[in-house]
This record gives sequence, C-alpha cells and structure tokens, in this order.
Amino acid sequence: VNTSVGSKFCVNLPPAWSGGFLLPVPLERNFFMLKCLSIAGSDCSGGAGIQADLKAFSANQTFGMSVITSVVAENTTRVLSVFNVPVDEIKKQIDAVFEDIHVDAVKLGMLPTAEIISAVADKLAQYKPSIIVCDPVMVATSGDALSEGGTVTTMRDKLFPIVTLLTPNIPEAEAISGLRINNENDMEKAAKIIMSMGVKNVLVKGGHLTGDAVDLLCTPEGIHKLSCKRVDSPNTHGTGCTLSSAITANLAHGMDMLTAVTKAKNYITEAIEKSFTVGKGHSPVNHFYDYYDLKGNQL
Repeated sequence: VNTSVGSKFCVNLPPAWSGGFLLPVPLERNFFMLKCLSIAGSDCSGGAGIQADLKAFSANQTFGMSVITSVVAENTTRVLSVFNVPVDEIKKQIDAVFEDIHVDAVKLGMLPTAEIISAVADKLAQYKPSIIVCDPVMVATSGDALSEGGTVTTMRDKLFPIVTLLTPNIPEAEAISGLRINNENDMEKAAKIIMSMGVKNVLVKGGHLTGDAVDLLCTPEGIHKLSCKRVDSPNTHGTGCTLSSAITANLAHGMDMLTAVTKAKNYITEAIEKSFTVGKGHSPVNHFYDYYDLKGNQL
C-alpha cells in the first residue's frame, strides 16, 4: 500500500521485511540514483578528503562511493602523518567499484605520489567514465604538504588529457602553470597556460586572494568570472574538496559546466556561512545546511 507522508512517498512493507515500520521509498525516481566516486585521501577529523566528498555527494542528491589513496592523520590544526595506500590496493578498490557499479562521475582528490597518479590514470583510461573532476590537492588548509615532488609532471602527462575539469586553488595553479598569481589577471593567464597543457576546462579558485571571492572558469567558450561576497569565517577546512565534489554531482545530474560550477559555488558559500565550530583550528563547512539546522533539527 502506498502512503504519502509529508513530501515523501512510502511503502508499507510486510513486517517480515520492515519490522513493521513505514519505510520511505522515492517512488517518483523509480529507485534510481546517480552514483559518484571519489578517489582521494581520508581525513580522520571528517572535514576534508573522502569524508567531505561523500557528504557533498549526498547533499547534492547523488550516491557517494570512495577509493582511499592515503590515510591522513589530521585535525583542524595540523597534519600528524600521511600513510599512502599501496598502489595495488588502490587499483583493487577501483576495480571493485567499476566491475559492479555504473559510475556516473568521478572526483579526484589527493593523489600524493607520481606512482599513484599514474596508476589511477591508467585505471580511468581503462574504465572510461564520462565525467572526471580533478582537484589537484597538494597542501592542506593547515599549510602541511600532502604530495611529493614530481607529481605535477605526471599529472600533466597522464591526467590532464582525460579530466573534464581541473579545479586548482592559487598555490596549486602557480605550481602547475609556473606563474606567480597576485590578481585576477594573473589567474586568467594561469588558467590559459593550464588549458594549453591539454585540460578541457579549468576553474582557478581565488580564495587565497583578498576582496570578494572570485573564481575564474576557463572553458573552450571563454572565461567566466564567478564572484560573490567573501564570507568572513575561519571554518574553511575542506572547502576545495567540497566544492569539487558538488561540481561533480552537478555534472552527473546533466548540468552544463557553467551551471554546475555556479550552483556548486553558491552551495559552498552557504555551507561556509552556516558552518559550526569543530575543533580548535579551521573547522569544516556545514555540508547539510539545507537539511538540518545547527541544533540538529530536520528542516
């Protein structure tokens, strides 16, 4: 028997299946859910990395899956240690997902060594997902390095030709382009240099500059300036991970590049604005601000 409860559709299943409870089932979607995979590092404090990606996927109406490349012992103030997962285990995780589940979009985060970058690129070339968003994570919000030297060259040679979108922040864009970035003009020059390396679309994030929060999206159609008022908050742990994952989910939903990025930028801005304190340093954003208030009450 189908019953409407609030705005959700429910099915009253036999007690043997449901224990007598009314289980919510989204009948209007015919049990279909878009599926996004994050290949990135783990943040035990829950604010960045795989943990942030899965939250962002869920908040943007997709089912999240993960392949862990590195186990990072970090919190809101510092990185204590980095343990990279053996390459063969990373490959097996990727195989385990793709051999069983259709992947609508992939988000790449922390790929800390040239060997890991190469292995992930080879696996993606094998399985050919239609959407790949790469956030070239090199440094944590705390300032600690998260990748070894030599990764930029391997990334350029192996990943750039297959990614749909690259989302570097200012320091990462400088490392990739070789250009010092001090303003928006420099951001545009760096984006064009990176595009010339074979990347289809580049989003240079201007969070490290002052003034309004300005990002530049460089596509084959031209340069798009995305600007909003900067949120004055120390709670920025995992913002890059969250933004790129939200873009990934939006692209999986079929949005065009500019719409996907614009919607994701609005999402991360509000997630920062409605964040809460976790720990003593840079707290994470509030991924589920649209679902729960700060007291945990469902909206």
